[in-house]
Amino acid sequence: MFWGIITALISGTLMSVQGVLNSEVTRQTSIWVSASFVQFSALIVCLIAWFVTGREGSFADIAHVRPVYMLAGGVAGAFITSTVIQSMSKLGPAKAVIFIVTMQLVVAYVIELFGLFGTQKVEFELRKAAGLAIIIAGIIVFKWQKS
Repeated sequence: MFWGIITALISGTLMSVQGVLNSEVTRQTSIWVSASFVQFSALIVCLIAWFVTGREGSFADIAHVRPVYMLAGGVAGAFITSTVIQSMSKLGPAKAVIFIVTMQLVVAYVIELFGLFGTQKVEFELRKAAGLAIIIAGIIVFKWQKS
């Protein structure tokens, strides 16, 4: 569990930094040029990592993934990249991330509640719903400004 938390913290850090970097690239180019470069450079890094770490799995295995909609992650990734860039440039990094992370939590909990996409279904817990409500209240406090 310790390494899971550490990796999640690293992931959150990288997402915030990436959003800021991508926003600046977008400012100097365009949203789809920037998003394309991000996805292309990610492909290169993933291919290098695959070669370096022993080539586990085969690209032919992709043809056997079922259900087929599970392969839509790359499409989602393209829209994630573009929407993170847009939200960061319009809201700033801190406000954008608080909305992004909150929505991730809400959607992840709904996915677990209904057992969507092959996840294990969990029972509704008032404590978790209260936690989400507190996070949403936190957004209001975080975003609140004096006029």
